[in-house]
Amino acid sequence: MKARIKITLKHGVLDPQGKAIENALASLGYRGINEVRQGKYIEVDLAEQDEARARAQVEEICKDLLANTVIENYAYELVK
Repeated sequence: MKARIKITLKHGVLDPQGKAIENALASLGYRGINEVRQGKYIEVDLAEQDEARARAQVEEICKDLLANTVIENYAYELVK
């Protein structure tokens, strides 16, 4: 089973990388871009085949290592 995890900054948290991308797009002539937010995408290949146990494992992985839950949100999907 594979977990596809997306981690993003919470709304209101300053995103300097997103701002740098936004500025670069503007300098390249792209108009009409109001805001850019940057995040992380991580795939984890799990040996676990039971969906409930896999979800519990991914929750633990996200909270313990992958996401700083003070300033970041995370979401994931499991794919068999």
